[in-house]
Amino acid sequence: MKKDIFGKALLDFQNGNYSEDIITSTNISDEDTLPLPYLFRPYADMPQLEQKALQLSKGNILDVGCGSGSHSLWLQNKGLNVKAIDNSEGAVEVAKKRGVINAELKPILEETETFDTILLLMNGTGIFQELSLVSQNLKHLKSILKPGGQILIDSSDISYMYEDEDGGQWLDLNQGYPGELDYFLSYKGEKETAMKWLYLDFETLKTACLTVGLNCEKVMDGEHFDYLARLF
Repeated sequence: MKKDIFGKALLDFQNGNYSEDIITSTNISDEDTLPLPYLFRPYADMPQLEQKALQLSKGNILDVGCGSGSHSLWLQNKGLNVKAIDNSEGAVEVAKKRGVINAELKPILEETETFDTILLLMNGTGIFQELSLVSQNLKHLKSILKPGGQILIDSSDISYMYEDEDGGQWLDLNQGYPGELDYFLSYKGEKETAMKWLYLDFETLKTACLTVGLNCEKVMDGEHFDYLARLF
């Protein structure tokens, strides 16, 4: 059972009860801190990839995995029509409290409205969970895209995490695709059940897009093995 630790943390910050950050780790990396203020960042503090994606957004927009609603709020303030969805109850509550007009608790595969722009940011491929589910998710995203619409999605090639000091790979090729991670969250001593989280390198994403009839172009590279892609 999901405890929605992420949502609890966002609600604490929103309600002025900020005393700790979220701790994250994966099956291939040690504990790391995810500072709560970062999840409420204004446009000026967003990475260039996210700023670029927001600038390219147009028409009727779906913000997938909206979190605290920072992307949706910026778009809304620009006069654009945005629907924000997340599968964290707390996140949706926070997004609404912050002023996102249309925010809904909903997994992407249950979304049926159609959009001109679909945004999947902060490692948007994460919600695909594993390589075997990418096609299913891309087909669904394509089905809710209006004619001439676009999907703006970011991710990273994390194969660098498998390199040793000499630049050699210690990747175990029997372990499946290197971007498939188990992702762990904890907050105020409470641990969330592990979730599957997928990082997709650009070429793998592009190949997956071709199999479902989507074009995939790289918009830009980020600062650390990450990239923004536009699917159409």
